[in-house]
Amino acid sequence: MKKQKLVLVGNGMAGVRTIEELLKLAPDLYDITIFGAEPHGNYNRIMLSPVLAGEMTLPEIMLNDLDWYREHGITLHAGKKVTQIDRIRRRVIADDGTEAEYDRLLLATGSTPFIPPIPGNDLPGVLGYRDIADTEAMIDAAARYKHAVVIGAGLLGLEAANGLMLRGMSVTVVHLADWIMERQLDRVAADMLQSSLEAKGMRFLLGRNTEALLSGENGRVNAVRLKDGMQMPADLVVIAAGIRPAYALAESAGLFCGTGRVRGIHVSDTLQTITDPSIYALGECAVHRGIAYGLVAPLFEQGKVCANHLANFGIAYYKGSVTSTKLKVTGIDVFSAGDFSGGPETEDILLHDKQAGLYKRIVIKNDRVIGAVLYGDTTDGGWHFQLMKDAQDIREIRSQLLFGNSFANQHLGDAGHKGQNLAVSMADTAEVCGCNGVCKGTIVKSIKENGLFTLDEVRKHTKASSSCGSCTGLVEQILASTIGGAYTPTAQDTKPVCACTEHSHKVVRETIVARHLITKETVFEALGWKTPNGCEKCRPAINYYLLSSFPHEAIDDPQSRYINERAHANIQKDGTYSVVPRMWGGLTTPSELRAIADAADKYHVPTVKVTGGQRIDLLGIKKENLPAIWSDLNAAGMVSGHAYGKSIRTVKTCVGAEHCRFGTQHSMDTGIMLEKMLFDMYAPHKVKLAVSGCPRNCAESGIKDVGIIGVDSGFEIYVGGNGGIKTEVAQFFCKVTTNEEVMEFSGAFLQLYREEGWYLERTSHYLERVGLSHVKNKVLEDTAGRKALYERLIDSLKNARDPWELAREEQAIKQFIPILVEA
Repeated sequence: MKKQKLVLVGNGMAGVRTIEELLKLAPDLYDITIFGAEPHGNYNRIMLSPVLAGEMTLPEIMLNDLDWYREHGITLHAGKKVTQIDRIRRRVIADDGTEAEYDRLLLATGSTPFIPPIPGNDLPGVLGYRDIADTEAMIDAAARYKHAVVIGAGLLGLEAANGLMLRGMSVTVVHLADWIMERQLDRVAADMLQSSLEAKGMRFLLGRNTEALLSGENGRVNAVRLKDGMQMPADLVVIAAGIRPAYALAESAGLFCGTGRVRGIHVSDTLQTITDPSIYALGECAVHRGIAYGLVAPLFEQGKVCANHLANFGIAYYKGSVTSTKLKVTGIDVFSAGDFSGGPETEDILLHDKQAGLYKRIVIKNDRVIGAVLYGDTTDGGWHFQLMKDAQDIREIRSQLLFGNSFANQHLGDAGHKGQNLAVSMADTAEVCGCNGVCKGTIVKSIKENGLFTLDEVRKHTKASSSCGSCTGLVEQILASTIGGAYTPTAQDTKPVCACTEHSHKVVRETIVARHLITKETVFEALGWKTPNGCEKCRPAINYYLLSSFPHEAIDDPQSRYINERAHANIQKDGTYSVVPRMWGGLTTPSELRAIADAADKYHVPTVKVTGGQRIDLLGIKKENLPAIWSDLNAAGMVSGHAYGKSIRTVKTCVGAEHCRFGTQHSMDTGIMLEKMLFDMYAPHKVKLAVSGCPRNCAESGIKDVGIIGVDSGFEIYVGGNGGIKTEVAQFFCKVTTNEEVMEFSGAFLQLYREEGWYLERTSHYLERVGLSHVKNKVLEDTAGRKALYERLIDSLKNARDPWELAREEQAIKQFIPILVEA
C-alpha cells in the first residue's frame, strides 16, 4: 500500500512527541517530513534554564538527535521556516523555497515571546527567552557584561534571572504586578519566595512599568527607564512578559484563529482544525475549548490523542487538562494547582511557618479541593493535585490535609495507593526495582539526563518496572516528583497494556470475553496489534485473560509466561533456582522433612531457608536438576508451592483452637481447606491468605489478600491486604459462621478479582480502582451472584494438576516425538 504523506511544521516537543506516538501505532502508514525553524534536532525546552544556570549543557538536553530522524526514515528540514500553506495543492513552502506535499498536515508552531511596545525593544542586547539561540546569547552576554534587567517576574523570568545571577551578573527584576509569579502563587508564598531570592542577591522592583530601553554610544542597550523616572544600568535586557500562540502561518492559510483575546489555531477534541479536517494543530499554538496551554503535560496529552487519529484509530478524544506548576528556584520548592484566588464560598486550610520556610494553603469548596499552594515542602503536591482532579470528598481527611498523604493514611487506615508520594523522601541509594536492582538515584539521573517524560521511557532506559510491575506506582511517583507539572499519569482505565497497542487492559479483557477469543493470535488480529507476536509484557497478560475467561477452552502458552513460571521455580541472581514444596496450611510431617533433607543432600543444595509463608525454600538448585528434584519430592507426596507464579502462594495459619489456649476457631483446619481448594489457582498477581484462630492475629491476617480471623461466633473476613513494598492493611469485608461460608465468600471474592482484575494488579490496587462497595454488592448483597462466582472458581480448578508432574509429561512427550518420527 502506498504511504500517505504527513508533514509536521514545528520540530518542538509537542510535535515530535506526536510523531513518536504515531510511530508506535502505525510505523509504516506515512512518509514523514518535518520542518523546524531552528537548526537543531528536537530538544527539551524545559531544560534551557539549567543550561543557562550552567547545570547542564546543550547536548545533554537533546531529545532526538539527527540519527533518530534517519533511523525512522523521517525527512528533517532543520533551520527552514515554513512561510506558506497551499491548502488547494496541499503543500507547504519554506522561506528558502523548499516544498513538501501532504495528505495530512500537523501544525505545532508553538509560541513566541510577547514583546511589549516599549521604545528601544529592538536594540542589540534586548532578548526574549524562548530557544537555544536566546540561551546562548544570554550566556555570551553574562561572560562580557555586568548588569542585567529582567522584565517580568513570572516563571520564565525568574528562571532567567536566576541563571544570569549564577553566571555572575547583577540582576534586577522589574514586574508590573504587585507580587512575583502572580499566576502561580498567592501573595504570601510569593513574598516568601521573593525574600529568599533577595537573600541570594536578586533585586526586585514590583508594581513598576517600563517606559523605555536606552542605548549607549555603541548602539547597544545600556539602561532601563521606568515610568516613575527611575533609571538603572542594563547591559542585557531579557523580556519575559509572557508568550503568544504562533498562529500567523495558519491564519494566512485561512484557518480560523479566533478573535479578541483568545487567539490561536482553534481545534476540536480530535485536534483537527475546525476549518480543514486534513490539518491538525496542537501545543502552544492551538486553542482548545477556548484555552491555549503552555505547560508540557497537556501538550503531551494532546499528542497522544492526535497520534491516535493520524493512525486512523479514531477512538481518542482530548477533553482539556487540569494543570499544576512545580518549580525549583535556587533550591526552593514551590507548587500550585487549581483556583486559589478565593471567594465567598471557599475556605482556606493554612499552615504558615515563616521562620521554617514553610507555607501550605489548601482551598476548599463544597468539601472538595479546588486549589493548592505549597512553598518549601511540595512532597504532597501530587496528592493534593489528584484530590482536586478526582473531585474527591475530603470531609474524613480534612484535619490531615496539611500534613500529607502518609499522615492521613496512618491515622485513617486508608489502604489505597492513589497519590501517595513516599518516593520523594526516599534516599537516592534506596532500591526501587528489586527485579532489576535499580535504585532511586539511577532513575532520577536517567530522567534528567535523557529528558524522560513517560513510564515507558523510564522502563526503556533503566529497566525499572519492566519485569513484575510491582514497583510501577513507585516509579511513577519518582517520575512525577522529578519533572513536576510536566508529568500527568495516564488514567488506569485507559493506560495501554504495552507499546504494542493503544488498548487498555479493560478493552483487551472485554474484547476477549465479548468475542469469545481463545488464542492470543485472535486477540492480536481483533485489536490490530502493532507487533505481530506481541512482547514480553503483553503476552503474559493476554495468556492470563484467555485462561481466566475460558479455562477449559484456552490452551496455556508456556512461552507467554515469565521464566519463573516456565521453570516452575524462582530464578536467583546467580542463575540458579529455588524450589518451594507446598506445606498445606504451614503443616508438615517428619516424612516430608526427611524427603526435603534427602533432596538437599542429593542435589547439593547450598541453602535451606524457612520462608515467611511457613514453608521451606531450597535455594541454589541448578536448572538441569529441576526435573529430578521435582520427581523426588513428588514421590514423597509433595507438590508445588507455586512460590514463583501469579497464583495462590500460601495460606498462613497459627495453631488455633487445635492447640492454643486463646484460640477461638480451628485455624489450621480452615487454612488447609482453603489452600487445597485454591491449589493451582492463577490470578492477576500473587495471592496470599492467612487464617488466625483468634483476634490476636498471630498469622498476620490483616496484611493478606484474604485474611480470616477467628472470633467467638465464627470468622471475620478481611480483603485487600498487602505486605509488599508498601504495607496495605486489609479492609473488613464480612462476618461468617462456618468453614463452608469461609470457602464460599473468600472464593467468590477471589473469582471476582480474577475476572475483573488486570494482569499484575494486586487485590489492594483492584479494590482501590473499583471500590470496596462494588465488591460487596457483587459478593455480599447478590446471593445468586456470589454462588455463581464460587461455582465458576471451583469449575476452573477442577482439573488442577501439579505443574511438576505436567512438566515431566511434557518432557517425556518431547523425548518420544523423535522416536515416532523415526518410526
